[in-house]
Amino acid sequence: MATLILSIVGSDRPGLTEALAGAVLSAGGNWLESHLSRLGGLYVGSVLVELEAVEVERLREAVRAVDAHGLEVRIAPALDDAGVAGDAVDFSLVGQDRLGIVHQVSAVLSGLAVNIEALDTRVEAEPHSGAPLFRMQARLRLPPGVAAGQVQAALEAISGEIMVDISLTRLA
Repeated sequence: MATLILSIVGSDRPGLTEALAGAVLSAGGNWLESHLSRLGGLYVGSVLVELEAVEVERLREAVRAVDAHGLEVRIAPALDDAGVAGDAVDFSLVGQDRLGIVHQVSAVLSGLAVNIEALDTRVEAEPHSGAPLFRMQARLRLPPGVAAGQVQAALEAISGEIMVDISLTRLA
């Protein structure tokens, strides 16, 4: 079996998910996991699919037909991540939007060799004042030997500077 990642971007319109799902199905592929959304006016995302290795070229051909309808699709082989070590933690941050929040937070995490496995951010209006409020949700993988408390302390050290509230929750 081959496990592949489809990375997609194109002008958003009805029917794109169906066209992509049809391409996967026509090659005998199984749609395992996906992250799809409207972002900046475009339809963007990624899809993890599994299919017989001999059908990969058939999938490429089916995807070319989707490409012809304005959806750019790249195909890459997925990697086996069975040997992932370390604790997983859920991280959330909220604060007034300002330049550099993602950079400062990711720099702290990188300095501790923490891997960001999933990241979602958005800006929304603060309910009372209407000021821009930045929200970040992430799933982090801590390296062996690094405790959630160490990460919490490092992030709290910059939370006053970037004026945000943070929380970390160890995942079971």
